[in-house]
Amino acid sequence: MADTIVPATEDVISPAEEVHLKHHFATPAQQMDADTLGMWTFLITEVLFFGGMFASYAVYRNLYFPAFASTSKFMNVPLGATNTGVLICSSLTMAMAVRSAQLSNRKALVRFLILTMFFGAVFLGIKAYEYHEKWVEHLVPGFGFQYEETQFERNAQILFFLYFAMTGMHAIHMIVGFGLLTYLVVKARKNAFTEHYFAPVEMIGLYWHFVDIVWIFLFPMLYLIGGRR
Repeated sequence: MADTIVPATEDVISPAEEVHLKHHFATPAQQMDADTLGMWTFLITEVLFFGGMFASYAVYRNLYFPAFASTSKFMNVPLGATNTGVLICSSLTMAMAVRSAQLSNRKALVRFLILTMFFGAVFLGIKAYEYHEKWVEHLVPGFGFQYEETQFERNAQILFFLYFAMTGMHAIHMIVGFGLLTYLVVKARKNAFTEHYFAPVEMIGLYWHFVDIVWIFLFPMLYLIGGRR
């Protein structure tokens, strides 16, 4: 009589796992590996995208350092530092949301996702206030730009253009993240994430952490140059 082949324990798929397993994957572990690889590949392209902006900043700062340093007095360091703290807190709550999903704790998951969204909203509100400050002080590059140190006026516009381009692109990423978190909250309320399936929470968490890390580089680079007023 032929021996019966018993599948290895790690290859046994529970009904709860099978519900979320896509047809082109053999196991939930394989599906999770594919999700993780895809997200990290995407994040690498984002690093290249922001890397181009960082490189532009480095080149122009080296060419026009006195002009760039003169702009530091117009950067609101307390608000920038506050936003840094806000994003660090949002990374903590996002990490706690992922952990809650892994533990099948729906209430905690929803709570931490909403807290993360709250911190994201605070960040965007502070950034909008900073943009308003620059508008009132006529520091938006282009027609109407006014700079008290006229010898640096043309080159200072380059810094302010990079400031708006880099922080603006970061803010757009935050808004996208806000939409993704909203999706997670809606799904979490329907108990879509459990210890057997939490990949969307973890992948969006990676995206959110990446956006936070970008700000960690933007803050000292844009706010902490030159002397203070």
